[in-house]
Amino acid sequence: MSIPGTERKENRAADDRLRLLIERVERLAEEGKGIADDIKDVYNEAKAVGYDVKIMRQIVRLRKMKPDDRREMDMLIDTYKVALGID
Repeated sequence: MSIPGTERKENRAADDRLRLLIERVERLAEEGKGIADDIKDVYNEAKAVGYDVKIMRQIVRLRKMKPDDRREMDMLIDTYKVALGID
């Protein structure tokens, strides 16, 4: 059995904690949108000076990969290309 009045305080504390967590997620989402806008600006700048943005995005994706995963993907692509008579 609980002490009278403590359940309300516990619920209020839980509600406050939930609100703070939600607000944190919202702030991070806003920051993420700002970062996404910044990234878009960088790609637009690259495009303006003649770089191929599609290729840049692929390079960024490849650089995020572990070297072993990248090598495995390259080998599979080569295998598929041979099977399809490409190159």
